[in-house]
Amino acid sequence: MRITVKLDGFEGARDAAYAILWLDKETRRWSREGHQSVDVPDWGGLRTNANGTTICCQKGQQTFCVLERLDVDAPGGPDEGLEGRVVWYTHDGVGAEAAGRWHVQCIDRDKIQAEHSVFAGEQDAWTL
Repeated sequence: MRITVKLDGFEGARDAAYAILWLDKETRRWSREGHQSVDVPDWGGLRTNANGTTICCQKGQQTFCVLERLDVDAPGGPDEGLEGRVVWYTHDGVGAEAAGRWHVQCIDRDKIQAEHSVFAGEQDAWTL
């Protein structure tokens, strides 16, 4: 299952700032599919916890942001249109830096094997 999430409404950012992420439930990874006026890495890992879904950086699994109340492991996955708050963290992954919004744009429930992926051939270090 792949979930497309749009992040926007960032505190202190220009009105047009956004990022679009694909969250891959099976590989426990995400990739950046588009962005403007916000610095987002190409890809990383994801984890779920009681607060929601944690988006991690590529190296070191540091927290990049948290999509509060987004449960990618919910039976059947989240619903399209679901929305909530995103909390961005400082570069060291410790303190909260800013907040914004997320919303689920679409859900692809078919299993997808990307032919040319940013993590094609990468060892699956994100499965916890």
